[in-house]
Amino acid sequence: MNYKRILIKISGESLSKEKSSEYDLDFIMDICLQIKKIKEMGIEISIVIGGGNFWRGAEGEKIGVDRATSDYIGMIATIMNALFIQSILEKLGLETRVLSALNLSEVCEPYIRRRAIRHLEKGRIVIFASGTGNPYFTTDTAATLRASEINAEVVLKGTNVDGVYSEDPKINKDAKLLKSITYTDFLIKNLKALDPTAISLSRETNIPVIVFNIKNEDSIIKALKHEQGTIIKGG
Repeated sequence: MNYKRILIKISGESLSKEKSSEYDLDFIMDICLQIKKIKEMGIEISIVIGGGNFWRGAEGEKIGVDRATSDYIGMIATIMNALFIQSILEKLGLETRVLSALNLSEVCEPYIRRRAIRHLEKGRIVIFASGTGNPYFTTDTAATLRASEINAEVVLKGTNVDGVYSEDPKINKDAKLLKSITYTDFLIKNLKALDPTAISLSRETNIPVIVFNIKNEDSIIKALKHEQGTIIKGG
């Protein structure tokens, strides 16, 4: 592994048991133990966590909640997840800081770019909460934005699928899992594995994104070694 500083994007949905908002404690412990192993390799780690296990902004709009308000509710959900993951990591002996784009100073620090970089330089794991702090932007976009701001070398996007497919596998069973794809081809083909705004930013800042199935065994470590998932880069 040649990476010195990485950003891991973990979806909120992956943290919960199937068809429930209850935390999947075994899975979360496995993820945190992987993070500990990666930290012991000397890699600086930052994390962006979604809030979809509790609330999704776009879904809230469908039941009559104003979209901006719904997105803010989702941002608060990401803080809940960030604090939970912080607690588990610290029980494993890892020094961790939660930095939030929304001001909630009683439980976490405000997001300040230089502060985040300093924490990383001191060997702390940094968890970015509240997305970008703005409605209408996904936590995928927050991940590529924060990665760009802290000069991360790669974004690891953990999902519930094995990577990026040539087409939507739910529609076409013959869709092929891709080993790699360029930013431009991803956008032209309108693939759904990642928010197009996030990929556009990654293309502008030239930060590769690896999409992988976070439910697989040793998933993050294997993605770092390019042993699983799809890498989006170049062009």
